[in-house]
Amino acid sequence: MPPRIGSHADWPEQIRPEVIAAIRSAGIDRPWAHQARTSEHALRGESVVVATGTASGKSLAYLAPVLSTLLDGSEAPNGRGATALYLAPTKALAADQRRAVRELAAPLGTAVRPAVYDGDTPVEEREWVRQYGNYVLTNPDMLHRGILPSHPRWSSFLRALRYVVIDECHSYRGVFGSHVAQVVRRLRRICARYGSEPVFLLASATAAEPGQAATRLTGLPVVEITEDTSPRGEVVFALWEPPLTELHGEQGAPVRRTATAESADLLTDLAVQGVRTVAFVRSRRGAELIALIAQERLAEVDRSLPGRVAAYRGGYLPEERRALERALHSGELLGLAATTALELGVDVSGLDAVVIAGYPGTRASLWQQAGRAGRSGQGALAVLVARDDPLDTYLVHHPEALFDQPVESTVLDPDNPYVLAPHLCAAAAELPLTASDFPLFGPAAGGLMPQLEAASLLRRRAKAWHWTRRERAADLTDIRGQGGSPVQIVEAGTGRLLGTVDAAAAHTTVHDGAVHLHQGRTYVVQQLDLADDVALVEEASPPYSTTARDTTAISILETDTEIPWGDARLCFGSVEVTNQVVSFLRRKLITGEVLGETKLDLPPRTLRTRAVWWTVTEDQLDAARVNPEQLGGALHAAEHASIGMLPLFATCDRWDIGGVSVPLHPDTLLPTVFVYDGHPGGAGFAERAFHTAADWLTATRHAIASCECEAGCPSCIQSPKCGNGNDPLHKRGAIRLLSELLRGARQGA
Repeated sequence: MPPRIGSHADWPEQIRPEVIAAIRSAGIDRPWAHQARTSEHALRGESVVVATGTASGKSLAYLAPVLSTLLDGSEAPNGRGATALYLAPTKALAADQRRAVRELAAPLGTAVRPAVYDGDTPVEEREWVRQYGNYVLTNPDMLHRGILPSHPRWSSFLRALRYVVIDECHSYRGVFGSHVAQVVRRLRRICARYGSEPVFLLASATAAEPGQAATRLTGLPVVEITEDTSPRGEVVFALWEPPLTELHGEQGAPVRRTATAESADLLTDLAVQGVRTVAFVRSRRGAELIALIAQERLAEVDRSLPGRVAAYRGGYLPEERRALERALHSGELLGLAATTALELGVDVSGLDAVVIAGYPGTRASLWQQAGRAGRSGQGALAVLVARDDPLDTYLVHHPEALFDQPVESTVLDPDNPYVLAPHLCAAAAELPLTASDFPLFGPAAGGLMPQLEAASLLRRRAKAWHWTRRERAADLTDIRGQGGSPVQIVEAGTGRLLGTVDAAAAHTTVHDGAVHLHQGRTYVVQQLDLADDVALVEEASPPYSTTARDTTAISILETDTEIPWGDARLCFGSVEVTNQVVSFLRRKLITGEVLGETKLDLPPRTLRTRAVWWTVTEDQLDAARVNPEQLGGALHAAEHASIGMLPLFATCDRWDIGGVSVPLHPDTLLPTVFVYDGHPGGAGFAERAFHTAADWLTATRHAIASCECEAGCPSCIQSPKCGNGNDPLHKRGAIRLLSELLRGARQGA
């Protein structure tokens, strides 16, 4: 990436001289043009989203008008003055922003009182925050569960609320983004009750159509500012494909060295040379494993080095996270293997390199992670290490798909009834709902009220609906889309709480026999107690990792849209999915070689969601030269590869979606391939797949055809989560089948 050429402007006249002086004392003489424009719109009372690159000064773009307004408010007769609310997707980012605001606002004295209010805030501090904090930093979870249900205790703060800052708003996508959109609407409703109408200031990494996404998130018209006028140092970007090994995986497929092992080697080499590096990893286990391997190899070089590399992920206890954040910021740590919990905007100045272990799912996330390096203006290195996966393999061989394509649009669906219904209940518990509230919550709100009444969740009295249950309405839903209480991971011998795992992930990550990594230590799950939401573990040192396998059945509930592709049909609608984790594989740590498979006895889970599916006819199978013996394998291979490629077209991860392929489906009576959203009610991913199906499936066919393997491998048609052991699969049959399907698509267009 070439360096950007910056252009300056002047702060708007409304920015207080004291604030400008404080900004200058921080070493910033004049704002970049996009910072000044953001402030102008904010001070005019217009909601605005600034969507520019990392290290482009987005924080200052919204802080300048916020600090000026808070300074004006400090002179108000009531003593409380104006207030502002800051929302971050992670606790780490909120804590980092408080530090930055404190440093910037230090010359302003007590006029600006930043305070974090989240699940880690001690009870004794919370009352002070409510009464005296005028720049409160929190997250959507705390707003949903803590602030809005207790709004009378926040009345003076909400009455004076002038600005709501939503940082890293591109991260609010899928089910999580849909929930946050409804939380924001509840906030706007409560603010109106207290007579305030705050301006929303949103910050985003570079994204397609950020104004539309911000409007969908807030329900308000939003001005978008996308021209990045700040400079930055040159970033050298490397695409790294691990080499093939002499090992063979399932069905004799060739196996590449794992992205985890390659990334650990890179992190080790960079740390030895004193290069400050973060390795971004897609999973919690991967972060722990990379840190562990790097520490072992560093110990062979210099005994003082292993302590300068660590892992960072969600599920750690609060004090562990804070200590790691301080060590990284101070430079005490040379290397960190981190999940995306550290991706979003945490100011880690002075980083020299970023290693990305596997494509993170979207181009927006890729540039966000790569942009962590070189934040002080110096040149930097970014390395994308490909996993043995269809999409990663496609990208390292087609760099134009990364460097010549715009970032994705943010996909969210606030009208998803599974999302909307619990928020209507929460809103009714906060203030009785009336028909005048329905436009705020979206067109589906009115139609859900009879269902909520029938379920005895709401009761209509006169012209309003009331929450009548004893339970807290906010507890009806987990806005992260995880569903259910988190499972606690407890050391069996001591009773010590190691951390938590999401309920939806428990079957696949902490099943009996699963290997669990925590802070460099390895544990094996002795028992998963689903009744008590507890996984009991014991410390051990097995020479393998574990991967869960599942089986899936699917039925069509309703077809919303159907279009012809020649004789084939492309459909979108609602489905019911029954999924069951049935076994797990044991794989060697470094090579990924399969050592064995163990059966599991876990209950099935049922999911009603949205799906895209396509069917083909007997004549098309004949034209594609796919005989009955090949059909199941061809469909299965096309399903696996299309799931792997969908993240290139929708803001999702392959683990957010699932698929089923059937040679004769009972609902269609034809060979059918389904790809569905892995969240209740859908997340918008399958719908995006439907609308981009021709391009998506063309890329899928190309990914399979261009792979050098003979009969199929993890780089093209094998899936790491296939419950059928990647059998049957037929690579050539999938290529011919997709070619025939796409020929019909061109005819249908």
